[in-house]
Amino acid sequence: MALLCLRCCSFSRRQIMSEIKWLSVIILLCVYGMDFVFCQARYSIPEETPEGSFVGNIANDLGIEISRLVSGKARVVTKGGRQYVELSRDKGTLVVKERIDREELCKQTTPCSFSFDLIMENPIELHRVIVEVQDINDNAPKFPKGTVSLQISENTEKETQFHLDGAVDLDVGVNGIGSYSLNPTEHFKLKINNEADGSKNVEMVLQRELDREARDELKLVLTAYDGGSPKKSGTMRIHISVLDANDNAPVCKQSVYKAEVKENSPVGTVVNAVSATDADEGINGLVSYSIAQASVEARNVFDINTETGEITTLQGLDYEAEKSYQLNIKATDKGGLKDTCKISIEVIDENDNSPSIQLMSFSNIISENSPIGTTVAVINVEDADSGKNGLVQCKINENIPFKIESSLSDYYAIITDETLDRENMAEYNITILVSDQGSPARHNNKTINVKISDVNDNPPVFSSDEYKTVVIENNSPGVAVLTVKASDADWGPNARLSYFLDDNNIQGNPVSSFVSVNSDSGVIHAVKAFDYEQMKTFSFNVTARDGGSPPLSSEVTVTIIVQDQNDNAPQVLYPVQTGGSVLAEIVPRSADVGYLVTKVVAVDVDSGQNAWLSYKLHKTTDRALFEVGAQNGEIRTVRQVTDKDAVKQKLTVLVEDNGQPSRSAVVNINVAVADTFPEVLSEFTDFTHNKQYNDDLTFYLVLALAAVSFLFITTVVVIISVKIYRWRQSRIFYQSNLPVIPYYPPGYADTGVTGTLPHMYNYDACMTTDSRKSDCKYSTLGGQSVLVVDSSFTETMQRAMREKQFQQELESPEVVRK
Repeated sequence: MALLCLRCCSFSRRQIMSEIKWLSVIILLCVYGMDFVFCQARYSIPEETPEGSFVGNIANDLGIEISRLVSGKARVVTKGGRQYVELSRDKGTLVVKERIDREELCKQTTPCSFSFDLIMENPIELHRVIVEVQDINDNAPKFPKGTVSLQISENTEKETQFHLDGAVDLDVGVNGIGSYSLNPTEHFKLKINNEADGSKNVEMVLQRELDREARDELKLVLTAYDGGSPKKSGTMRIHISVLDANDNAPVCKQSVYKAEVKENSPVGTVVNAVSATDADEGINGLVSYSIAQASVEARNVFDINTETGEITTLQGLDYEAEKSYQLNIKATDKGGLKDTCKISIEVIDENDNSPSIQLMSFSNIISENSPIGTTVAVINVEDADSGKNGLVQCKINENIPFKIESSLSDYYAIITDETLDRENMAEYNITILVSDQGSPARHNNKTINVKISDVNDNPPVFSSDEYKTVVIENNSPGVAVLTVKASDADWGPNARLSYFLDDNNIQGNPVSSFVSVNSDSGVIHAVKAFDYEQMKTFSFNVTARDGGSPPLSSEVTVTIIVQDQNDNAPQVLYPVQTGGSVLAEIVPRSADVGYLVTKVVAVDVDSGQNAWLSYKLHKTTDRALFEVGAQNGEIRTVRQVTDKDAVKQKLTVLVEDNGQPSRSAVVNINVAVADTFPEVLSEFTDFTHNKQYNDDLTFYLVLALAAVSFLFITTVVVIISVKIYRWRQSRIFYQSNLPVIPYYPPGYADTGVTGTLPHMYNYDACMTTDSRKSDCKYSTLGGQSVLVVDSSFTETMQRAMREKQFQQELESPEVVRK
């Protein structure tokens, strides 16, 4: 429950005496010996509030003590009506006394409220209390009839409209009629027309032809919904009988009738008569009239003659209660075809008339360069009263560049009084004030709107003296980068702006190859992707031209700054990465902690943080031996180099920039921990493999392992076989009694190393039958011991032994005897 309370002047006498501005009143009240206080409070409650419900704490709201209410015999006084609210003196509250029905109290009037006075004595205090009654959705839509019967000819054309009686909802605002629905919609659809007075005209439109032979009757349901929450509804059943061959509907002579009736007209006064004709003959041409749709009040006040169409009053009219009525009249022939018309009835007040204002000539648009004295409007002012009450004075509001002059009796002309400027004021509201000389005087006014037409006297003005924007490089072609906006103080075509690029070059290329501008919106698009490394910024001019005649224009400079993007990875300058040879950094084994091995030098063509490089050790043979400077790329030893450290060390350094996302490069560095160069060469021969070898390293390792294993097994087998064969031959040689035969290998010269063989092949050999071993002499070359044995030695010895054995067999006695 909302409370609206206006605390006006509830003060005690002591409070009043403390205010100096009330001093004269206090003296006056003291002289007459009385006090009088007037205050006003306002409350708001919904209708149908239960009896005894709390309305408001009048004591707190007016600053009155409970004891004052009791001693002052506070009471509620209602003038000429029911008392809906009563006062609880001991609590100082207002409560509901009886049921409040907003529809009964105010009908369709909004807002709805009632008032009463709170009076206290000794001293007298009068407080006016106004209670606003809020509407609730307590009334459902209701149709005048629960069932409507219609007769429609089967040859009725599509889109024929049939007026339906609309529903009436006593609630107001959103709780009033909200929508209608028709079901089923096989043959008809619903059409709702919103009238100027806010009512809804319901019509049923035929959308599928009827066939009496197939179906001679239809049953529909029209439902009306209000806008309350929850919604309420009302229904009306429509029974349609399909008839034959009534192909002409009644036609009203006028679609809208207007009538006036004085408020004191007697009952039965004819207000107006509606008339309709039907081209059919016989019974189908007879037309009857009825009220199709009207408010409950209108149905209670007016009636219509079903045969003549005359509209008469059923009761007296009250101008103060209702100033106008609207009736929808339905003309129906015997075949069931209908037409509707509307009659608006104005109730005339007999007692008072205010002056009227009519525009006889009016130019609502004048040019801003119109000369002083141009006529804007000619008005006629009249008063329906006579005598002194009909004499009228006319004037217009001040502080505008117009004045009013009297040209003829009851005619006035409004003309320009100053030079006009549309950019300063585009339109003026001229209020025409008229008043008669009656007592009391009656007044009237009318406001006319005068628009000032534009002259192209203002060039376009850009919102900024210069436009700058930042575009990230590698942008998509066609992306919008900036919007230039200009305004023109003129109006219409004179303010319709178009944007153009000035014809100039950027780095030898036309500006149109870089950007384009939308001539209507001023949106600048990138024609191609920008490259920060090629062009960091460029400027061009955009011209704004209005549509005036002749056109005016202005131009502005647009600067586009290309912002760097991390689109370039770091490039390693040193050490240089080669494909075929191996570059290695040598670290002596005596190197101390912090020994500078080498320095990785890299650059990034980007700028800003995209070019900030950092270095870190990605892979290494011994991570505890080396480290890399994160900022300078220097590779240094972390600890003392020892003899246990491998000679061959491989480091992978990752170079990253600071972009988002970051880009990186990898550099491989070979480090040799050695004191001599031969050590480096012997250990780093495997570094000469190309990239393809490294990629297929696993495959080749497996293949090499298989080959080595095969060769090893083959070699072992061969060596064992040779050893066994030599052992058997040596057994035969040792067991013989052959004398010692010195043997010299082919090409042997002498032990003095004077022969043709090199020194490394020179040797002496002595063999005896008694010895189990052969003595060999060795020669040395370059500090290396080389043992050399000729393979033909064994074969020669075996051949000599066979010849000796054969000779012995020939000399034996057995052979001689034979």
